[in-house]
Amino acid sequence: MTFGVANIDRATLINNVTLLARVAKEFQVPAILTAVETESFSGYVWPQLLDVFPGQPVVERTSMNSWDDAGFRKAIEATGRKNILMCGLWTEVCVTWPTIEMIAEGYNIYVVEDCCGATSPAAQEAALSRMVQAGATRLTTIGALLEWQRDWKNREHYDALMKILRQHAGAYGSGVEYAYTMVHKAPQSAKKPQVVRKVA
Repeated sequence: MTFGVANIDRATLINNVTLLARVAKEFQVPAILTAVETESFSGYVWPQLLDVFPGQPVVERTSMNSWDDAGFRKAIEATGRKNILMCGLWTEVCVTWPTIEMIAEGYNIYVVEDCCGATSPAAQEAALSRMVQAGATRLTTIGALLEWQRDWKNREHYDALMKILRQHAGAYGSGVEYAYTMVHKAPQSAKKPQVVRKVA
């Protein structure tokens, strides 16, 4: 399914999903992994995502609409949550269809649009427009994770969040690395830090 994504750079998409997954795990937000016709059509879930949730079952389904699948419904209901972040491939099908139906059943759906891959920019925009008209809320990865953090005085997840951001948050992560090392004089995050030789 990744091969058909044309609305976003695919490496960026994988990075965004990995970032969202790692932060969700840090904040103990339940995550449901699902795939459609894995071995006959779609391929396996990205290893980067599987590695965030090692051994977690993936809900295997045949329907493009995950809400049609009893296993997916059961997994969602088991979380006890009504606010759901939705992302996936392809936006115009496997994200839009369950989003619209779940909204109709009383769920609040937040579509993490930079974690969604569509077959074209037009398909992405049309899908987002359709979901918003049905009552969904558009969101981005950084917006989601900062909403979980909420206030920088909350220190419980601070260090873990900063470590994840440094690895996956692009320019923002580079800024965090700079602030840590140059302003606060914290150690570099590299396993083998850069050593600047002093000229005599």
